[in-house]
Amino acid sequence: METITSRKNPYIVHLRGLGRDGAARRASGEYVCDGEKLLREALQSGARVTSVLWSGAPELELPDSVAQYGAPQALVEYASPLVNSPGPVFTVRMPETAIPKRLEHVIVLENVQDPGNVGTVLRTANALGMDAVALTGACADLYSPKTVRATMGAIFRQPVLVCDLEQLRMLLQTHALKLYGAALTESAQDLRTVSLDRAAVAIGSEGRGLSEELLALCDGQVIIPMRPEAESLNAAVAAAVVMWEIARTFEQ
Repeated sequence: METITSRKNPYIVHLRGLGRDGAARRASGEYVCDGEKLLREALQSGARVTSVLWSGAPELELPDSVAQYGAPQALVEYASPLVNSPGPVFTVRMPETAIPKRLEHVIVLENVQDPGNVGTVLRTANALGMDAVALTGACADLYSPKTVRATMGAIFRQPVLVCDLEQLRMLLQTHALKLYGAALTESAQDLRTVSLDRAAVAIGSEGRGLSEELLALCDGQVIIPMRPEAESLNAAVAAAVVMWEIARTFEQ
């Protein structure tokens, strides 16, 4: 295991770049994570861990294909995308997009820019058995450190599709799925009264909701029943309510 002592070491520079820059992540085809719990999740889920930076002796047995490095704790913290990182810091190969053969319940996020919200939706989708999460528009980077952290390991297990609206339309058509948009409109139906079997539900940003272009693709609109004086729900909370209704109604 190579020991690193300099901030200028190419591997440290690489880790820093992955943590800061989406273009660097896409160019290298990998992303950076932090923490032993997340590393265990990645290994157990079959994710392709490519390298690990330890602050001490390795604490896990890793495949021979994983490059391992050691560094002082201060350097591990410098390389990590987190503040006061406990380490280890590690990299994971981005998976090839694979559409599940069984695609009946899908959550679509449009222009949800907060990485914590996107990560939380992935975590909830995995917990409640959604077949896929589709990200369209200007959503937060799926592989940014904040998004990855918010998934709490679900990023290694939950199928996610990043697509434009035309690709979304083709996906729905191919799998014969209806699309419902969560919207605060007079024509929106109570979520509890709509059959969500073989359906996708789209959630927009908290500030602007769904775009007119996406609403035009929808077969209908749904609304979460709330008290009249209540403000609209946070995107992650709204998505969780929708997914709970789907999970409650249909056997996963």
